[in-house]
Amino acid sequence: MTHILAIDQGTTSTRAIVFDGEMAVVASEQQEFTQHFPQSGWVEHDPRDLWDTTLATCRGAMTRARATAQQIDAIGITNQRETVIVWDKQTGEPIYNAIVWQDRRTSDHCHFLRDAGHEAMITARTGLLVDPYFSGTKLKWILDHVDGSRARAAKGELLFGTVDSFLIWKLTGGAVHATDATNAARTMLYDIREGRWSTTICELLDIPMQMLPEVKDCAADFGSTQADIFDAPIPICGVAGDQQAATVGQACFEPGMMKSTYGTGCFALLNTGDTPVVSQNRLLTTIAYQLDGTPTYALEGSIFVAGAVVQWLRDGLNVIGNASETQALAKQADPHQNVVLVPAFVGLGAPYWNADCRGAVFGLTRATGPAELAKAALESVGYQTRDLLDAMSADWQATGLQPTLRVDGGMSVSDWAMQFLSDIIGGPVDRPKIRETTALGVAWLAGMHVGIYPDQATFAAQWACETEFVPKMDEDTRQGKYASWKKAVHATMSY
Repeated sequence: MTHILAIDQGTTSTRAIVFDGEMAVVASEQQEFTQHFPQSGWVEHDPRDLWDTTLATCRGAMTRARATAQQIDAIGITNQRETVIVWDKQTGEPIYNAIVWQDRRTSDHCHFLRDAGHEAMITARTGLLVDPYFSGTKLKWILDHVDGSRARAAKGELLFGTVDSFLIWKLTGGAVHATDATNAARTMLYDIREGRWSTTICELLDIPMQMLPEVKDCAADFGSTQADIFDAPIPICGVAGDQQAATVGQACFEPGMMKSTYGTGCFALLNTGDTPVVSQNRLLTTIAYQLDGTPTYALEGSIFVAGAVVQWLRDGLNVIGNASETQALAKQADPHQNVVLVPAFVGLGAPYWNADCRGAVFGLTRATGPAELAKAALESVGYQTRDLLDAMSADWQATGLQPTLRVDGGMSVSDWAMQFLSDIIGGPVDRPKIRETTALGVAWLAGMHVGIYPDQATFAAQWACETEFVPKMDEDTRQGKYASWKKAVHATMSY
């Protein structure tokens, strides 16, 4: 019996999903883990939690699927991307907590690098802006603040990796220290045009290159799990950062195709083919996927807070008990109130890239309540997505019609949110039949590599739409609402 096990290690939870030979979901398991906020703007995970939840969910999903290790043909891994882990090469023990992609502690050093004139060089090589979001300055911070770590790293005693690398190393019993091109491209240390780690940037940040993992294709041999973990070795054959995995899962294989994933943050990727397009609108140039040694490039816009704004309503304000309640509340909201929420809890991502501003709410009245806040929270995701799409349209000069936006992730299940998204961008939004696009992407990479899943063209032809949302808002309302959002963002950044 043919199965593929997909590990989806995310920012707030870890999931494992078992797919069958037809790429249908057989079983899944999910566990949340603790978020640590040691200071304002700092976000950490305990790497042991990431490992423990990975093991537990994999074993749980396999049990639910009644699939033994011998019945799992391959494993695919997708992960939160820019999060940094440094661990002991001998013991596998981390020397510090994982510093999460949302963490802003290196803002001052990023300001220093920009003021010193390094950003143009870094962007030319990596496609990224100099921002605390990316791994490079987080790694430098650990080496600067953990006693003796830089010397140990130079001696080859410490290893660096994004979460995929850490999991591969642990699963293979330390036999493989590797990552894939999409995760490497998010470190701010990898030259996306040359396909290698940048000596220049590593020297600038004083990072010993001995720490860095080998970079492979997204579909490749990443070793096999130790026999005692799942009772038999299982080959690891597919790896991609979560947003790139979703791009693959959405079958966005042609230049001009776009997808937007709504998880903790929101991430939109536009396939630009074999050309790394240089953005004039502060978007990122990155690798969408790499197969057979050839990278396919993308423009990416990143929103730091999407689903997290709903978590804030639930956990911070206690105005909802469950995320699903937001849709019903939004429908009840007073249409005459114009409440605008700018969820800059950890700064603003693309196209603003302001690490220092913080969230704000505008338009409050005495009558504002949970319904209006829920509506404003869902609308904030639509507004931020339009910011990204407008920037992408300006950078992408392809002729012909703009493609439909393909959406996935937790918030995409909200019909209200997706309808507002279609309304505010003034274009169609397609939600696929298979919602697990991130896990599906790495499952397909792994399954294709071992020869049990179809090739790229066949996989793309099988993509199916569940619901198409089309705009229902008139143009004057659309432009008026978007103008209110831009005004609110400007005020937030000026505070």
